[in-house]
Amino acid sequence: MNNLTAQQDKCRYIKTQTGYLMVLRQDDDVIAKIEDLAKTENIPSANFTGIGFASDVTFGFYDFNAKKFNPKTFKKVEMGSLTGSIAWNEKGPSIHVHGVATDDKFNAYGGHILSLHVGTGSMEIYINVNDKKLERKVEQPLNANVLQLKCPQ
Repeated sequence: MNNLTAQQDKCRYIKTQTGYLMVLRQDDDVIAKIEDLAKTENIPSANFTGIGFASDVTFGFYDFNAKKFNPKTFKKVEMGSLTGSIAWNEKGPSIHVHGVATDDKFNAYGGHILSLHVGTGSMEIYINVNDKKLERKVEQPLNANVLQLKCPQ
């Protein structure tokens, strides 16, 4: 392995004035990398955006009657838009992400992202860190993981 390849394998993000810039590479698990960043850098909460190539993305459409996501996977797509937030729950970082993917015929698919892996090329993710720690909790009767706000009295 040459020095450039070794450096690329080690460096997945840098600090910026407002948070972090991640550049993920082929086969990286996007959600896992964002979770790792949140833990490593102790990010209280953040929002993020991104673009790039995906080998596969699984979207989930929430069935409110069954209280679960109905998944659908698309392969070899370009993420034209990726947006989400980082908060915490009792298990650790809680990543909530939505996006829009397009195929080679310019068909677009989108919604809640359940899983996402980088394809050939890269994926750029811009993370804007907030100073307040935010939490998510599962709320009933929908069994939905909802961001909690502590409003001033």
